[in-house]
Amino acid sequence: MREFLSITRALSDEGRVRALLALADGELCLCHIIELLGLAPSTVSKHMAVLHQAGLVETRKEGRWIYYRLADGAASACAKKAIAMTLDCLARAGRIRDDAKKLKCVRKMTLEQLCRHYKTC
Repeated sequence: MREFLSITRALSDEGRVRALLALADGELCLCHIIELLGLAPSTVSKHMAVLHQAGLVETRKEGRWIYYRLADGAASACAKKAIAMTLDCLARAGRIRDDAKKLKCVRKMTLEQLCRHYKTC
């Protein structure tokens, strides 16, 4: 029950859902997610922490960069189902399609450019 509630709470915010869906095409640095969502770095960090605590995303740190990806093999069955359902239900939503287009441009930016823009590093 606790895991289910944690997952549903994590998916109850539009910003967190948008971040989760952005990871469907692969790993992203926190700087990429900040640029995509257009939210304050501290807000995005909190969103990603909630997704991580719910078991929906995994992280790795490389130097000063923090990378996020969808939880995979080590994820619980409940987390995997929640990710699959979210992707299935929202992949074609207008806002998510707009995010996918924006993300293509964001991925072309270097991490240094993104961090200078937000002064996060």
